[in-house]
This record gives sequence, C-alpha cells and structure tokens, in this order.
Amino acid sequence: MLLNRSISSCLLIVSTLVFFPSCKFRQKAELVIHHAMIYTADGNFSTAEAMAINNGKIMAIGKEDEILQHYESDNMVDAEGKSIFPGFIDAHCHFTGFATDMWKCQLSGTRSFDDVLGRIKTYASNAPMEWIYGRGWDQNDWPVQEFPTKGRLDSLFPDRPVFLKRIDGHAALVNQKALDIAGINASTIIKGGSIEIKNGSLTGILVDNAMDLVDAKIPQVSDSLATNYLTDAQRMCFAVGLTGVHDCGVGEHIIELVDAAQKSGRLKMKIFALLSDSAQYYDRWIKKGPYKTPRLNVGGFKLYADGTLGSRGACLLSDYNDKVGWKGFLLSDSSHYADLAQKLYNSKFQMCTHAIGDSGNRLMLKIYAAVLKGKNDRRWRIEHAQVVSENDFHYFQDYSVIPSVQPTHATSDMYWAATRLGKQRMKGAYAYQQLLQTNGWMPLGTDFPVEDISPLKTFFSAFARQDSTGFPYGGFQPENALSRKEAIWGMTLWAARAAFEEKEKGSLEEGKAADFIVLDTDLMKCPPGQVLKTHVLATYINGEKVFGR
Repeated sequence: MLLNRSISSCLLIVSTLVFFPSCKFRQKAELVIHHAMIYTADGNFSTAEAMAINNGKIMAIGKEDEILQHYESDNMVDAEGKSIFPGFIDAHCHFTGFATDMWKCQLSGTRSFDDVLGRIKTYASNAPMEWIYGRGWDQNDWPVQEFPTKGRLDSLFPDRPVFLKRIDGHAALVNQKALDIAGINASTIIKGGSIEIKNGSLTGILVDNAMDLVDAKIPQVSDSLATNYLTDAQRMCFAVGLTGVHDCGVGEHIIELVDAAQKSGRLKMKIFALLSDSAQYYDRWIKKGPYKTPRLNVGGFKLYADGTLGSRGACLLSDYNDKVGWKGFLLSDSSHYADLAQKLYNSKFQMCTHAIGDSGNRLMLKIYAAVLKGKNDRRWRIEHAQVVSENDFHYFQDYSVIPSVQPTHATSDMYWAATRLGKQRMKGAYAYQQLLQTNGWMPLGTDFPVEDISPLKTFFSAFARQDSTGFPYGGFQPENALSRKEAIWGMTLWAARAAFEEKEKGSLEEGKAADFIVLDTDLMKCPPGQVLKTHVLATYINGEKVFGR
C-alpha cells in the first residue's frame, strides 16, 4: 500500500513537471494568429499555420501546435483556415499624387469625349476652386481614338480655366483660358514636350513638359486638406491589401507632410519615397543622405527619360507604326541623365528612371552601364522597361539593373499597342518573364492612379495576362507571363528588396515586421477567374489591425 502511494506521488510530480513547461510557462505575445494557411513569401515560398507577434514583429511562425504550445495571448485570432500573405507592397505608384488629386474630377472609364464633357459640367457646379481640373481620360477607349480638341471646352467655359490630364499623366487637354493664363501661343516652344497645332491653331493638347506651363499656374490644396486626403488614400490602400508603397517622384514639402502625419499616428502606411528630379534637391539631399524612420524611407530619385505610348511621347528607335515621321522624344538632353547618374553614383541614393520606348530604355541602360561598370548591389532601377530592343536586355543582367514593371500596363495597352509599335517591336514589349530572367528578381507595381489601385489586378495580369473578362483566350503574349509565386514575390519580398528593405519586411519571417493580410480566397490555388473576386478581410501593419471587413 505504502509502495503504491509512493509510486502515485512520483507520477504526480513527473506529470506536473511535464505539464507546466507546456502550459504555465508559455511566452506571452500581443497577438497570436492560428488555424491559417500562411504563405510566408520567404526565399523558399514556405507555408505556415500560425504565428506569434510582439512589439510589431513576428516572434515565431510555424505549425499550429508548436506556436500554441509555446505562446499565449489575450488576442488569439482564429483565421478559420483563411489564407494569409505578407502585406502587398506597390513598387511603383504615386500615392501622394493620388491623394492630392482627390479634389479633381475623375475621368477614368469615360467612353467618349461627350462622356468627359458630361462629367466636367456636373463637377464644375461644385468645384472647390476656379480651375476645373480633371484626370483620367484615355482616347484609346473611345470610338474615335484621337486626341480631343479644345473647341467645345472653349464654348462651355470661355472665362474659366480647364485642365484635363490624360490617364497616364503625360498629356492634357486645356481650354483657351488656361492657355492664356500660361502665356502659351502657336509660337511657344518647349523642350521635352510638344504643343499640338493644327492648321496654325492650338488644339489644346499639351504633351509632357508642355503641361508644366499650365500646371504651374494651378493653386495647390492647403496642407490640412492634403493631410486629410493622405489618410483617405491610406484607407483605400488598406482595403485592397497594400501595407507599403514606393511613391515615385515626390516633392520635399509633401515628404514633410507625410513625415508629420506618420509621427502623429494619422498615417500608418509605410512609404519608400523617390524624390522628384528637381535641380534644387540634388546637392541638398546628397549632402545629408537618405532619411529613414520606421515608416518613411527617402532613398532615391525618380527621373523621366521619355513619355508614354498612349500619348506617343515614348521615345522610339524607329517611327511609330501609326505616325510616320514621329519617334517621340526625350524629356531632357542625354547629358542631363549622364551627369545625374555620376552624381547619384557618388551618393547613397538609388537612381530610378521612367523609360517606356526602346530608345529611352537604350539611352538609360547605356548611361547606367557607363557609371556602374559591372555587377553591383546599387539596385538602380528602370521604371516600366516597357519596350526594350532585343539587343538591350543583356544590360539588365550585366549591370545588375532592376526592371521595375507594372503588369496591368500590358493588359490595358494590349488592345492598341501593336498599332503603335508594329509586330516586330512587340516581341520586346511588356516582356516581363524575359526581364525577370535577366536579373532573377523583379518588383511589381500598379502605377496608380494611372492604373487601378488593386494589387489583385497586378497579380492577375502578371500570371494570366488577361483582362477582367478573360480576354484574350490563353493570355496576351503568354510566353512572358509570370508564375503565381513570382507575382506574389514581386509584390512582397522583391518589392521590399527593391528598396533595400528585405531584412525588415516583405516576407513573414521571425524578426520581420508583422505586416500581413487575410484573404477570403487562396490565390495560389483558386481558378484564375476567382482572383478578381477576392476580398481582403483584414490588413495588419506592425501587428496592428488597420482594416477589417
């Protein structure tokens, strides 16, 4: 009897010692997510079932039983089997421009010039200032695919200036009042832009640098209103799963507003900012170097080599297929880019250059090559790399140049791109898989507001190469489609890497920021047609829930 009691006591002690390490001494976490399908987007694209988060970072990630055995929290979230991805990062957009454009008349999706005029007339009655400013029209979506002219605007608004920017931001239609305010007439000459004239008269169409003559006359919104718009834009981003953006071409004052809004807690979005190509910025910023806070990283400069295909401002090696005698143009002399490349090479900043046409791309690739001289880790980028000569792809590989592309450009332009370029040049256009192979990794973006803000559309366009209706069958130039993994990496780990931030975010790994999203669809397994029906159920930044459906 005594022996049995001794044995029972020993068993009780042993069981107690076994029980307490697995239960009583679990580590406390601020948040535990479990019962999930977590795509970490790490280098192996591994998956997990649960993760513990503390102080905004991932403490541990792995199998559910292991995480629950070692961690406990007052905030236990059962994901109910839903898929979780790292927060998407838009590697090329215009976040602050999108925000401060919110007072303007939205013309995206207009199907004719009459449609544009209808929206403008409605907007004009309640416009917040004298100027009537619209953004988003695209003549390629209209029955008559030609630039509109100002005649009807002059009749409707003879005494009120009108400025209507094309969807790509590289052309605008203005009325006579706006031309008069800017001092533009038929003899005005502008470098790096064009002022369209027909039969000796201005049509009202201004391309690239010519737009600046008018845009400079338009009053800016107040700082308080701009900050309100920034938080509005942030809410829209969170709702589609964006936790970070690369904001391309930002002025110093906007950066100051962003920094203040982030430090006050109003703006939680993580922003990698590329400064505008402004002569006054270079010496000042190169002297003091990049500026980095937990949510803001001012780490490079954004330049423009040429315009766009849609407005025929992209610089081509040969004539446009649909405009004989016209090759587009560079926005500055080649010496401008060469001088800045040398200046930025001797700094800690990245050089990121918009290049659309094959001539614009060749120029910038050669300038990069002359300065970089070989393989490197400077991560200089060509933004868009939209039309590249077959003879020039090697520059990306030889000089470690990063092609930063926007997959929805391909599916937006596919209806008319061959008309501009011709069959032969199309082989090197929107060639995302070929570009990926040159460098091994490639960041993806949307270019919003030029394209839709949704990264789900980026993902779908990247691997399916189709529009929302499933056109074309089999995909547009399907040989250049990305895989689903490559598309996710492009919006997460590779986007972070393009900003030298891959050690702090971009994948769900121990020690990295707990930036993640919960979706109602498994993007890696669902039928292609389901992707665009996907909803973001929740968005987290640094473990804080910033959006919930």
